Amino acid sequence: MSDPRIEQIRQRLEAALGPAEIALDDESALHAGHAGAASGGGHYRLSISSAKFEGLNLVTRHRLVYDSVADMMHKEIHALAITALAPSERNSGKP
Repeated sequence: MSDPRIEQIRQRLEAALGPAEIALDDESALHAGHAGAASGGGHYRLSISSAKFEGLNLVTRHRLVYDSVADMMHKEIHALAITALAPSERNSGKP
């Protein structure tokens, strides 16, 4: 059974960024007892590759990701760890 929150995040990212690849993991269980866990917001790790990231710096890439899920932040999402690459970087080994 898929997690509806993960599906909602994935749909938002796909609509906004048209990623070539996307991996989204729920790491909430690793943060049990943390204040964010008590509020019901999940902890997620995202790895995403999108042509929309070509030529953009890290801050701008993260802003695009956060903008696509802005209304979910601090409610459904407490923390989001992001690795955002352009397709040209995915094969080059750049972080």
